[in-house]
Amino acid sequence: MRDLLRATGCVVIEGVRGCGKTTTAREFSASEVLLDINDDARHLAAADPAEVLRGPTPRLIDEWQLEPRIWNHVRRTVDDRRAVGQFILTGSALPSDDATRHTGMRRIVRLRLRPMSLHESGRSSGAISLGRLLAGEAPAAGDHTIPVGEVAELICRGGWPESVDWPLRRALRANRSQVDDVARADIRTVDGVRRDPQRVRLLLRSLARNVGTAVATSKLIADVGARDNGSMKPHTAADYLDALARIMIVENQPAWATHLRSRAVLRKRPVRHFVDPSLAVAALGTGPERLLRDFRFLGLLFESMVVRDLRVYAQAADAEVFHYREGGRLEVDAVVKGRDGRWAAFEVKLGPRAVEEGARNLLRLAERVDPDVVGPPRALGVIVAGGYGHVRPDGVGVIPIAALGP
Repeated sequence: MRDLLRATGCVVIEGVRGCGKTTTAREFSASEVLLDINDDARHLAAADPAEVLRGPTPRLIDEWQLEPRIWNHVRRTVDDRRAVGQFILTGSALPSDDATRHTGMRRIVRLRLRPMSLHESGRSSGAISLGRLLAGEAPAAGDHTIPVGEVAELICRGGWPESVDWPLRRALRANRSQVDDVARADIRTVDGVRRDPQRVRLLLRSLARNVGTAVATSKLIADVGARDNGSMKPHTAADYLDALARIMIVENQPAWATHLRSRAVLRKRPVRHFVDPSLAVAALGTGPERLLRDFRFLGLLFESMVVRDLRVYAQAADAEVFHYREGGRLEVDAVVKGRDGRWAAFEVKLGPRAVEEGARNLLRLAERVDPDVVGPPRALGVIVAGGYGHVRPDGVGVIPIAALGP
């Protein structure tokens, strides 16, 4: 935030509701307008958007998308003032392209905020840095074991700043309430269109059952239809999924577009994730005890939690997180690729017995990509729930999640 405010006129903090946008923005703002709770300010914004921009800078305009006309007034004001650090906008929904048709290029920059990683919530030491892994440093850390029961609790609790220290039962209730709010009201904030709350709930449950997989939309449609005594049209499902993405409840993991030495066919379908795995747990109405009786599903949720953390750490390293899938031949859970071309690949394994399988997959991937095009991997690592951080004789690192950081 400091760097961006020193370089541009306006920073837009985007993120799912409850991830801490307003609290973060207040750390840097000198004045504020809260459109979601101040009706007078919202009426003023509708009548005269320029008026709400008056005040000491940086001026925070919270939930700006509730009055989308503000965007163009911010852009024009930044142009007129010719100064950096003028405004901070926050939003928990991505408005239509029409609302931001004047892009604000070089005037307005976006910053994605996600729920807290284990490092941010104090559960990871950060002894192994993703940024340093991308620089070629070998992973090394002492014993950082999280018992599997606590892993289940961390997944169910989630990375929500408000509830990170709450009793678990209270946190679970809050997560379920948030999922219910998504179905009843939040999904409308994208465009004002009313969508069937029951179908939204069913779609969220289907996404939760398929979390961490590249499930096809057609399967989600069939799943919803089987429980809704009817059929959901493909265009309707696409609309619902797009709305969930625009309120940032779901954040799919795109496929890594790379060059192979072989002629293998790469799968382009994204892997489905919630922005935080606790929302998948809440959508299913379950908890740690039941997850511990379904170790395979717990493993998928663990993978989703690791992807959440990797996204946070990758953003700090100016990188993005992808997946790799070959049709029926090879899958790798996460590929982190920096804008400068450096890349690292990771498998996620909850059980220690699966480390060998993960290492084999990573080594096969390293053999299959064309190093003349993408370069050699800076790191190959299996991310696990516990143990020591070290490098195996084959060169693959073993990285406990409680040691991973930015």
